[in-house]
Amino acid sequence: MVSRTEDPQVTIGQGTLRGVRLGGVRSWKGIPYAAPPVGEWRLRAPRPPEPFTGVRDCSRFGPIAPQNEHGPLPIDPGLTIDEDCLTVNVFAPATDTERPRPVMVWIHGGAYYLGSSGQRMFDPTRLVERGDVVVVTFNYRLGALGFLDFSSFSTGEHPFDTNLGLRDQIAALTWVRDNIAAFGGDPGDVTLFGESAGGGAVTTLMTSPPAEGLFHRAIAESSPATSVYGGDRAASIAESFLELLDIAPADAGRLRDLPVDVLTKACVELVQQVPARVPGTLAVAPTVDGDVVPHYPVAAFRKGLAHRIPLLIGTNKDEASMFRLMKSPLMPITPDAVHQMFVAIAADHPDLPADEEQEVAAAYPDYPKKRSAMEISRDAAFRMPTLWIAEAHSRVAPTWLYRFDYATPFLRAARIGATHGTEVPYVFGNFGVVPHDPTFKLGGHRTAGHVSERIQRRWLSFATEGAPDGTGAEVGWPRYDEADRTTLLIGKSDAVVADPDRELRRAWGEEVIGFT
Repeated sequence: MVSRTEDPQVTIGQGTLRGVRLGGVRSWKGIPYAAPPVGEWRLRAPRPPEPFTGVRDCSRFGPIAPQNEHGPLPIDPGLTIDEDCLTVNVFAPATDTERPRPVMVWIHGGAYYLGSSGQRMFDPTRLVERGDVVVVTFNYRLGALGFLDFSSFSTGEHPFDTNLGLRDQIAALTWVRDNIAAFGGDPGDVTLFGESAGGGAVTTLMTSPPAEGLFHRAIAESSPATSVYGGDRAASIAESFLELLDIAPADAGRLRDLPVDVLTKACVELVQQVPARVPGTLAVAPTVDGDVVPHYPVAAFRKGLAHRIPLLIGTNKDEASMFRLMKSPLMPITPDAVHQMFVAIAADHPDLPADEEQEVAAAYPDYPKKRSAMEISRDAAFRMPTLWIAEAHSRVAPTWLYRFDYATPFLRAARIGATHGTEVPYVFGNFGVVPHDPTFKLGGHRTAGHVSERIQRRWLSFATEGAPDGTGAEVGWPRYDEADRTTLLIGKSDAVVADPDRELRRAWGEEVIGFT
């Protein structure tokens, strides 16, 4: 149990942790959930955490995973980068209770090569206070160290494991199962939620046998669910990485000896190269390995092989506009890039109709104008995979589908709209924490606060009661099913609409379109 001292202490199997109380929330940060993945253990599966003596100071976030210090996601002041990054953070109400509290575990996004749990946008204080829940966040390996698959170069002397970032996430969830009761949380009532790559991790873990039973509900925000690749593509990308380092495949064991910043720099270059060569693909992503990921996740959902737990899933209305603004290659946003994406998909799927691109484009009257190209890219990467999952999962478990449409006056005027990631500050209730953020230049604070309150109420209701209606919700949110396809549109006010994606579904067809 949590001690009642001003600096709260908790004792778990690893040792005693001293946290911090701030207002109505107690927190313990930087707790190792696995042994340091360094030296001979670089590029290997995580190992159990090591015990420590004395009282461990858990007042600060642990180091974040190696990544580009000057990348598109600014690193918050006070955070450091280190390969020894596998730590978890626990936030709990300051009041004790006899009944264990529901637990929410957040997986941060960042295209599988950026981000951390310590970003101020992810501060869960408002969720903890409003929902009377325990919230857990954690770091996991990213980029080359977490989501490149070198297993095809394994030897007896230099073995490499697959899906290291996902294995880290499973290790963190295992830590939660084994330890969260000491913080007042219920290990049998865990909701996993994440956005972007974190949302992709959620939908992938829902199909992962080692993750079964570690969480009991799931929220997937803007999941790139089809960005999971087969072994051949993964091996080819890993070989391209070795070429950037001038390492022959037979010498892949040298990866354990190189300075981590050399690997990080090469990964940044790879992240730019791969989608430029094959628009619509990512350089670093989960891999179908027959173990952690036995099947392509969307295919697993459609075969009824996903964990049969309640799922809340959705996307944002204008996902792709951020990638245009940032001139990012991660999404194809020009007509030519979209055409090249379809050519590459057709090469992966020779059974697709020859006129597949034309069939899809028919749902976008302005195609091939640039805006329509962005819409096609948005739907290929996010909306259609989400619809395929919602449709399949609704046959076997409670499912709710949303679309986040709200944008402040400035974001509307700038033609950015409800772009990728803009729902995250509403989920956590944290605005103005990103430097030089223009979101509220033309006002809109008050309305945004109301939208945030509604989203938090629904997400918390789902996590604590199993349904996202929320106390006092202005409209009920029926489950998604194939008869009505009811969808919650989150705007200035909430609206429930039957099958708003009808034309998209008809144009894209029944077959899952993605890379193998």
